[in-house]
Amino acid sequence: MPPGDPGAPRFSPSALIESVPNFSDGRRRDVIDAVLGAVRGSGPVVVLDASSDADHNRTVLTLAGAPAAVRAALLALVEACVERIDLRSHRGGHPRMGAVDVIPLVPIRGATMQDCVTLARDIGADIASRHDLPVYLYEKAATALHRRNLAEIRKGEFERFPEKMRDPLWKPDFGPTRVHPTAGCVAVGVREFLIAYNINLASSDLDLAKAIARLIRESGGGLPCVKAMGVMLQDRRTAQVSINMTDFRTTPLHVVFEKVREEAARHGVEVSGSEIVGLVPFDALVDTARHALKLEDLDASKVFERRLDEALAADSARDPSAPGGGAGR
Repeated sequence: MPPGDPGAPRFSPSALIESVPNFSDGRRRDVIDAVLGAVRGSGPVVVLDASSDADHNRTVLTLAGAPAAVRAALLALVEACVERIDLRSHRGGHPRMGAVDVIPLVPIRGATMQDCVTLARDIGADIASRHDLPVYLYEKAATALHRRNLAEIRKGEFERFPEKMRDPLWKPDFGPTRVHPTAGCVAVGVREFLIAYNINLASSDLDLAKAIARLIRESGGGLPCVKAMGVMLQDRRTAQVSINMTDFRTTPLHVVFEKVREEAARHGVEVSGSEIVGLVPFDALVDTARHALKLEDLDASKVFERRLDEALAADSARDPSAPGGGAGR
């Protein structure tokens, strides 16, 4: 949308949003560095994290900044990926339908969900027009109920999308009704904060990982606010339960871990480890520590660094000339 468009979101001057774009290369360092360079060179956006996985052949970035800065960074990222990633030769353990597979927006401060929905539509339309890419809107930006779930949109992946797109139910929200020959399609959406959490089994039994995933995910009657799938880490010959947690307060990390561990143990298999992809809210770790150590009075105020940061911030607000205070902080 042009700047004066009355439908454009009117963010407050202090608005802050997060985006966690996933692109389909986790192996070629030169490609990953080029994409990161394009993002950092786009303007005043902060790259909080970059997590690449060779088995998934996928990289997840965590960006934050003012809405205009995040928008510019995402458009630069898409351009860099379309130029460098060819899905015809892409192989990896994670499902994908695009060189840039998914672009979620998350309101952090001074922005509503609806503001971000409008921004997502603006970004989606721009991606489609610049790169001739089909764009699907998902989650809170979805234009139809059957498009809310990213997994439903992505089903069939890049290889089967030409056939899928012939169904009017799967006509893109923006862009052509044909798959880009090398870059596929992209999903742009708006959601709450999500924790990407993977649990590795001490086994190469992919069927077991898939069975556990079916059991624990909400859509199968399992844990609320949990999405899961089983994948194989080929380089390590390890089966993995790959999990997205959409509300860690409803279903905490330790509950997910224990459920997977219990189900694996029923089949004589141990959990070999787990990992968080990207960033995690501080409170999610405090909650997990409280459970693991059976601490009766643990909360964020008990953490030294948190208390120190709060005290320094309060002191700086009272006296800008104090050490650590003032405009240079």
